[in-house]
Amino acid sequence: MDRLTEIVSEINSILWGPWCLIPILVGTGIFFTFQLRFVQVRLFRKALKHVFGGLSFRGQQAGDHGMTSFQSLATAIAAQVGTGNLAGVATAMVMGGPGAVFWMWVAAFFGMATIFAEAILAQLYRDRDGNGKITGGPAYYISHGLGSKSLAVIFSICTIMAVGFIGSMVQANSIADAFDSAFNVPTHITGMFLILLAGFIFIGGIRRIASFSEKMVPFMAAVYVLGSIIIICACWDHILPSLEMIVIGAFSPSAATGGVIGATIKEAIRYGVARGLFSNEAGMGSTPHAHAIARVKHPAQQGMAAIVGLFIDTFVVLTATAVVIMVTGCLGAKAGNGDFITGIALTQMAFSKGMGEAGSGFVAVCLFFAAFTTIIGWYFFAVQNVKYLFGTRFVNAFSVIVLFFIMAGSYLKVNLVWELADLFNGLMVIPNIIAVIGLYKLVVIALGDFEEKYEQGRKPMFRPSEELTGRMAKAAALRINRRKRRDAAEEDL
Repeated sequence: MDRLTEIVSEINSILWGPWCLIPILVGTGIFFTFQLRFVQVRLFRKALKHVFGGLSFRGQQAGDHGMTSFQSLATAIAAQVGTGNLAGVATAMVMGGPGAVFWMWVAAFFGMATIFAEAILAQLYRDRDGNGKITGGPAYYISHGLGSKSLAVIFSICTIMAVGFIGSMVQANSIADAFDSAFNVPTHITGMFLILLAGFIFIGGIRRIASFSEKMVPFMAAVYVLGSIIIICACWDHILPSLEMIVIGAFSPSAATGGVIGATIKEAIRYGVARGLFSNEAGMGSTPHAHAIARVKHPAQQGMAAIVGLFIDTFVVLTATAVVIMVTGCLGAKAGNGDFITGIALTQMAFSKGMGEAGSGFVAVCLFFAAFTTIIGWYFFAVQNVKYLFGTRFVNAFSVIVLFFIMAGSYLKVNLVWELADLFNGLMVIPNIIAVIGLYKLVVIALGDFEEKYEQGRKPMFRPSEELTGRMAKAAALRINRRKRRDAAEEDL
């Protein structure tokens, strides 16, 4: 077992290293940022208006025709805001210094363009399952758009493994550990509670998942950010020095911490970008499963919602954790054995210092909501891939298996499980990025159609459709081909 863990760890160090997925994901974000003319800046105000303009925690009931745009966004954020926002950022700061936070911001900024593209493609290539319900995700735009059934199958298998099985174990393990350390609750009690609560939501299907997400996700984020703000305001005199350390640490980690952490610029970039991408999931192909089933008037509107989701994940929740750790002066603290305190233990230490004895419990409760909503979001994503591979008849059996993994995760703390989660998450990226880049012209045309036609009150080419997958995308492809033929004819003349 130890040897297998070492092998998987070595593969992950390459896969998530500075010469593989990191430049691929960041490069994709930069590519779409320029192709879409900085869409994350130009349409940000409109995106906020679209998401929060008609905000309601009692939206229309989700059903065969999908979810509302806000429900889809809440489901996506449920998956994005997890242990990475509470524990992952702490690990990145210990390994890469405070400057790692700066590189998280950079990765998130460019990732906004990528996630915009993913959401649009998910809208263009959605389908109906065997029960007539709207479904979708990267597997659909990989197979129907890119035309590669084999890549779609690979993506679906990796997604089911990463977010359905192994991911559920990781999140359950984090919850059980946090409650054991904060409240001395036995792990098997936590595990039983998790499977009962998760099973209740799974049984309700898309309606219950949508209802749970639209209520719980805003509440979870608001409580955690409010608690962070209280601590930050109490340590107001450390805010500017902390922000200065983050910026300086991005280019000179030793100068920012006085050499306490011992990080280099390379480590600040590596851990900041890697953990940032792992948290916001831009380019990984997970959140498009939620955005695919949103009921919107134009695909670009859900792209804008995706931008807001990533902003909340990184620039609000993740940043709140990082600043609390900085202003409380906990970064660089060591345990009794001389090792740096890291992960969720560092976050709990920072909140305990800011809130007193209640701090550790506060983090444990927030971690429960963050990790549990991630389990629900990831389950929903995995179900879309189960439907793609096997149809609807295997969904109930899959749900039972996921509950088993949740229970096992609350008991076990196996390093191999965490390494496998990183591995399958990384493998998801490759087929998804190939498809997103290969179909980029459709994204560009969809954005142009939104700005030049829909917003001007003219009849857009991309309209809501309940027909089979790819109807709008096929229309755009025909338009591209006509344009090519016209340009070729003009060149001949």
